[in-house]
Amino acid sequence: MSDSKYFTTTKKGEIFELKSELNSDKKERKREAVKKTIANMTVGKDVSALFPDVINCIQTDNLELKKLVYLYLMNYAKSQPEMAIMAVNTFVKDCEDPNPLIRALAVRTMGCIRVEKITEYLCEPLRKCLKDEDPYVRKTAAVAVAKLHDINSGLVEEQGFLESLKDLLGDSNPMVVANAVAALSEINESSPTGQPIIEVTTATVNKLLTALNECTEWGQVFILDSLANYNPVDDREAKSICERITPRLAHANAAVVLSAVKVLMKYMEMMGHDSDSVTNLSKKLSPPLVTLLSSEPEVQYVALRNINLIIQKRADILKHEMKVFFVKYNDPIYIKMEKLDIMIRLTNQSNIAQVLSELKEYATEVDVDFVRKSVRAIGRCAIKVEQSAERCVSTLLDLIQTKVNYVVQEAIVVIKDIFRKYPNKYESIIATLCENLDTLDEPEARASMIWIIGEYAERIDNADELLESFLDNFHDENSQVQLQLLTAIVKLFLKRPTDTQELVQQVLSLATQDSENPDLRDRGFIYWRLLSTDPAAAKDVVLAEKPLIAEETDLLEPTLLDELICHISSLASVYHKPPTAFVEGKVGLKKILPTRTDGDTDSEGQAQVIPGPDNLIGDLLDINIGGASEGGAGAPPTTDLLGGGLDQLIGGGPVAPGGAAGGLAPGAAPAAGGGSGMNSLLGDIFGTGPTAHTGYVPAKQVWLTAQKGKGLEVTGSWSRRNNIVHMEMTLCNKALSGMTGFAIQLNKNSFGLNPAQPLNIPTLNANQTLDISLPMNTTGAVQKMDPLTNIQVAIKNNVDVFYFACMAPLHIFFTEEGNMEKKTFLATWKDIPATNELQYTIENVECTSDGISTKMAQNNAFTVAKRTLEGQDMIYQSIKLTNGIWALVELKLQPGNPAVQLSFKSRVTDIGQGIFQIYDAILHN
Repeated sequence: MSDSKYFTTTKKGEIFELKSELNSDKKERKREAVKKTIANMTVGKDVSALFPDVINCIQTDNLELKKLVYLYLMNYAKSQPEMAIMAVNTFVKDCEDPNPLIRALAVRTMGCIRVEKITEYLCEPLRKCLKDEDPYVRKTAAVAVAKLHDINSGLVEEQGFLESLKDLLGDSNPMVVANAVAALSEINESSPTGQPIIEVTTATVNKLLTALNECTEWGQVFILDSLANYNPVDDREAKSICERITPRLAHANAAVVLSAVKVLMKYMEMMGHDSDSVTNLSKKLSPPLVTLLSSEPEVQYVALRNINLIIQKRADILKHEMKVFFVKYNDPIYIKMEKLDIMIRLTNQSNIAQVLSELKEYATEVDVDFVRKSVRAIGRCAIKVEQSAERCVSTLLDLIQTKVNYVVQEAIVVIKDIFRKYPNKYESIIATLCENLDTLDEPEARASMIWIIGEYAERIDNADELLESFLDNFHDENSQVQLQLLTAIVKLFLKRPTDTQELVQQVLSLATQDSENPDLRDRGFIYWRLLSTDPAAAKDVVLAEKPLIAEETDLLEPTLLDELICHISSLASVYHKPPTAFVEGKVGLKKILPTRTDGDTDSEGQAQVIPGPDNLIGDLLDINIGGASEGGAGAPPTTDLLGGGLDQLIGGGPVAPGGAAGGLAPGAAPAAGGGSGMNSLLGDIFGTGPTAHTGYVPAKQVWLTAQKGKGLEVTGSWSRRNNIVHMEMTLCNKALSGMTGFAIQLNKNSFGLNPAQPLNIPTLNANQTLDISLPMNTTGAVQKMDPLTNIQVAIKNNVDVFYFACMAPLHIFFTEEGNMEKKTFLATWKDIPATNELQYTIENVECTSDGISTKMAQNNAFTVAKRTLEGQDMIYQSIKLTNGIWALVELKLQPGNPAVQLSFKSRVTDIGQGIFQIYDAILHN
């Protein structure tokens, strides 16, 4: 007998056995076979070969069997779309079954089968189920609409299912209402534009509040989250909604409590900050938040992360509850760390004593990370509560005496910050710090100690010896230590020049000649040049008075905090990041806190900066062409949003008589005189002399063709030099004879742009080309144009009057007075309504954040602040236009990503497109 016997078998295999059982006439065997199939599917075995056999079992009155078949169908329909269509008739039939459970099961399964060929058959059964007499079927159908929208959003809108969902919001059954709300929220979240597809109205809100009391806990969460997306008409409506939501704070489910807190926090923004309503709500918010801290650790952690946000926004809510945040011995480390953060935020003069005694206890714990944070917390207390600073310093000294290495190092780091906050107050402890110099092995602690020695070198007799001890291993030190050591030795030299010359030469040589770190090398060269050319200037720079450090350095940006408050009880509030930072694909709705509507808003918001015209074209034919422009100082000024007045905004004025004759462009821009010694010095270091700066000048474009100009061709561009707008023109005479009698006039425009002097060209000979730089002022008549920067021009000569229009880039109207204070920027950004925020993406930018700041500063877009947040570089810039409009800009840069996200805010959004265009042009220039 051959060996083939080993490769043959009489067994048909498990799939074959299941197949025969599925086709059995006995219902019991059939049901068991389906169960086995589902079991195999569940553990990951491929049973798709049984698809037609399982589908045959769908025609049954047995509810259990039908559920199993539907479960199989949902799993394999996508891989077998052609066969899945066989089940459509059964679905349609089951949707009309007398049993509501079967009707609901059918519509739920159809919603879960993500096969486009089947979705078109789903519409009619779904429409019937949305109006079914049984609430269980209606609530299931509501969720099916959201699933169908995810598969084919166009079909849902065409078939009117969105309107049907809105009708369900008024359903008599609260669970139907809750599911309808959940479905609508899901559909809104998937909006590709970031704008809600369906708006919640006042009438809808009343229906939701009615259903709120009778829903299950998850139904309540859906309804509360939907209410959080609604902006009340006024503070009266906000108070009414808050009263009806407040009872949810006593709910046993933490998700319901946090959702209610989110709604109340949002609506409190609409009420006056000192109103009784806000005070009462603050008192009511405290107990439920405290109660959450007695839950299991995981719930506690989520609650603490949310509380951290809440007290940054409204610290008074939990100001009397310090003790509940004291750490327990059996708390997990992640709970301890969060509690520490919140303790510092709630610390004030009245509770500092008990907080300090707690922190001192924590500093003797066994967990190293927790001890480090506790020591830092003591330093933060000293900086935050001035009256307690002495007690905090004393506590830190006691901890240093313990000689525990990591405690000593953390203490020195925070003492450096205390010295920054309270200069010349606690320097008596420096001797104690110096005793521990040899034990420091962490870069931050070593850098802090070096900073202290350099800053107070005149009080430390052996400062030179102490700093010299660090030089022995200079190249092995961390870059942070190297930079600090370089600065400290230069400070020492400036304070004691006679006996430290050799030391400063040694460190400058190490930094500039032997180092590969560009930051260290550049700083070394700067110091070297300063010391060798102007020691007095070096003293002013290096020993300049330092600004005091802020009390709270880890607060979230106000705009980010407001967004996160709207995401309380979600992952965003745990990560302290907006959803866009960790959810890919969906834009989602941008959630922001509402602004107050109690009549306290500034009247500035209503100011009409640019008056609307009767018509946008104007009548150029009626202008008086004949020499000098008639616009000028007599023109009425436009309204200044922030009260500056137009006369303060316009720099320079007309060109002095001694300027370039006839407006002809001088050979070179005049040198900027009067520059500071520092600028000259830096220019000298890098081998460049002082030069006048001109911002971005777009390439010239043909404004008037020779054909339309009867031989006269005008190409031009715009620039801003020395605080004056210039119209840069090239006039070319392509006619056979000369041209004379030139004059120019501008029609009324959005910014009152007008020539500051006549166009003085004696003769333009045949085939001659002439470059003109015509200074302009912004005191002419104002009329809003479309587009906003459209400038209509008339040029006259002995041949004719020629009309043309050109676009002025918006940056020529950016004034030198646009550098806003940081606090003013934050307050203004918050004060401008969120509806006035526009988003834009600039692609393929090859600039660092510093490069962008420099480029934009050259064009009067001033960087107010820069920071790094979640790996993104954030730049905040302010701009002031010649007519007094302020524009605020936020730029987000992701390392390695050439796209820059630009957010723009202004009371006048008309300028948004112009801002975006000029940023795009400058950053690609």
